[in-house]
Amino acid sequence: MTDTLSPATGRRDRFIGLMSGTSLDGVDGVLVDAQSRQVLAQAYVSFGPELRDTLMGLQAPGDNEIHREALAANALARHYAACVAQLLAQSGLSAADVLAIGAHGQTIRHRPGEFDGVGYTRQLNNPALIAELTGIDVVADLRSRDVMAGGQGAPLVPAYHHAVFSSPAQTRVICNLGGISNITILPSAASNRPVTGFDCGPGNALLDGWAARHLQQPFDDGGRWGAGGHADDALLTALLAEPYFAAPPPKSTGRDLFHDQWLARRLSGFAHVSAVDVQATLVALTAQCIAAEVKRHAPDCRALYACGGGTRNLALMDALAQRLPGVSVATTDALDVPPNQVEALAFAWLAQRCVRREPGNLPAVTGANGLRVLGAIYPR
Repeated sequence: MTDTLSPATGRRDRFIGLMSGTSLDGVDGVLVDAQSRQVLAQAYVSFGPELRDTLMGLQAPGDNEIHREALAANALARHYAACVAQLLAQSGLSAADVLAIGAHGQTIRHRPGEFDGVGYTRQLNNPALIAELTGIDVVADLRSRDVMAGGQGAPLVPAYHHAVFSSPAQTRVICNLGGISNITILPSAASNRPVTGFDCGPGNALLDGWAARHLQQPFDDGGRWGAGGHADDALLTALLAEPYFAAPPPKSTGRDLFHDQWLARRLSGFAHVSAVDVQATLVALTAQCIAAEVKRHAPDCRALYACGGGTRNLALMDALAQRLPGVSVATTDALDVPPNQVEALAFAWLAQRCVRREPGNLPAVTGANGLRVLGAIYPR
């Protein structure tokens, strides 16, 4: 393992990445050696029902939002710090051995390009508290600079995907199956096309919400419940009528659009469809909106690698493979990166880029007016 000292600090070139996504289930964390890309430790800290419900409630306007958001940010920061403590304990390292933490925060509003032509994005977080609790520099607010430069601010992980997953001979698609699904298109070197990427639509968000309502469980374990149903074609057509699916990239979305009320409005007139068949239809919706974008924007793709919590939904993985004939569909395990580590690794990588004052966005992906250094640094 290559283990170099940072010339700026004399400390080892190690970073922590923390990611809590739109699935609202908890925090994934990794501690990585930036030189060798070796993962030295990984940890997961789940959200309790109270924090999850609070974060879910903050996805939409409500009373006393500033106070509720501040308290939720403090609680989230403590979960992040607990994840960091686990990573250090597993690796046998100390805070002094880590250059910085990349802490994405919890997206509660994402409205780029709206209102004043720039819009905003808001990731609930308290990086100052994380720095205080961990004794490590924290890089946060990683989306805002791209948004202020006219970009979507999302997805940000395609730059990392390009750095670690590209193939000179093959066009690949990396598909993140989080609460929202997104793809990164990594063209082969011979194609001379830029890397592109964007949010496709719902991933686990609608599936998990429907499962919670009807199974009293946070998700459909393994996709087994949905696999027992049958997709309703008429309902699927109604769901696919959402204008977002036909919009051209660059584009990004979130729970601002795809939430339980969005689904409830579209279920009007489909009372005859059973709960399990609705779940099967939501599986088909997620798979269809991904497959359609792959066919439209990467017709030469022959390999798709999925990451994120949705890879554990076998019904979803099967539905995606069925809709992409001629494309090998696998998880990023096939590229030697576990699916549950990819997002956290991306934010460790983005923290490294920020510390080195190197750009972290891809304008061809986000639509920003150029390369930008992303993030704000909160010193330990």
